[in-house]
Amino acid sequence: MSWKKKGNNMSTWTFKTKRGRFWHSAAIMYSLTAYISGWGLLFKGGWIGFFPGVLLLGHGMIIAAYLIHECAHNTLFKLNRHNLQLANLLGWICGSCYGTVEDIRMKHFRHHVENDDVVWFDYEAFFRANPFIYRITILFEWFYIPAHCILMHAIMVFTAFIIPERRNQWRRNVAVILVRGALLGGLAYISLTAFLGYMLAYMFMIIVLRFVDGLEHDYPYRTNMYTDEVSEHKGDLAWEQEHTFSPILSWRYPFVNWLILNFGYHNAHHAKPTTPWFELPQLHRELFGDNPDSVIRLWPQLLMYHRYRRYRIFHDAPNLKQVTGSDFLKAAQSAQLTGGNAASFLTSF
Repeated sequence: MSWKKKGNNMSTWTFKTKRGRFWHSAAIMYSLTAYISGWGLLFKGGWIGFFPGVLLLGHGMIIAAYLIHECAHNTLFKLNRHNLQLANLLGWICGSCYGTVEDIRMKHFRHHVENDDVVWFDYEAFFRANPFIYRITILFEWFYIPAHCILMHAIMVFTAFIIPERRNQWRRNVAVILVRGALLGGLAYISLTAFLGYMLAYMFMIIVLRFVDGLEHDYPYRTNMYTDEVSEHKGDLAWEQEHTFSPILSWRYPFVNWLILNFGYHNAHHAKPTTPWFELPQLHRELFGDNPDSVIRLWPQLLMYHRYRRYRIFHDAPNLKQVTGSDFLKAAQSAQLTGGNAASFLTSF
């Protein structure tokens, strides 16, 4: 992307580094290409192209979501506002545009600074108060449908009407609902097949994001998003690393982790949050050595996702102990954890 200077102000998006220009541009172009190609297959590929179209569309949205995370940490461009501008555009691709990028960034920064899952919505209390909804949710989860996360994303759609502290966003919220509602309605009218494909692609994105997020921390969540309460572990870097984990896709073939922009290297990310995604594998090895025992491999992640899919809300799987720290890592490596749920950075509440 070209740039020029006006005094000390850059008039167009300017990448922080030459390496960043290459790798970030490649990720952006891939996301857009996969997204557009996915739509093309859904409309023109027939039934042969339907599932490849779903996968391409969904993966384009997944990369867009992880690029929003990069933008939140200002890893792409020199100016913060340019990172926010790109994140706002990407939000329309991955469906996070109902809320603001500023809210995503605020919640996520507090997660890093306070070493906590800072939230507004107490989902455990909600499910306890609504046992019928809980039973329906668990039924869908048994069929691998991410009902809990779908609920969280549904709340985001109406964020300004549900969260009192966001009432001032109602005009923006209504505008986005109307625009996206019209687009989705038009899509369903033109092609029910493409509409179904989009719904499956969106669910694919949700599943991948929560699969990766579910084992990165053993933090409790704290409903202090809009209170003065601060986590007792704020600023405790040693505690942060002890309770952060790295569920990667492949240790032997690092390029496989590009499928999620290296998001699984989470210890490295928390050690230096402004490190761009393409430098995280090297940073992980510098900090923790060339030791596969420092990560959680893919196979135990898959086993846990399958075995304990009904128990991730209350972590109440039979015969499993609740563990933290180094014991959490060992349990995860032996597939003896429920993992977390509904922890996506896109749901900013």
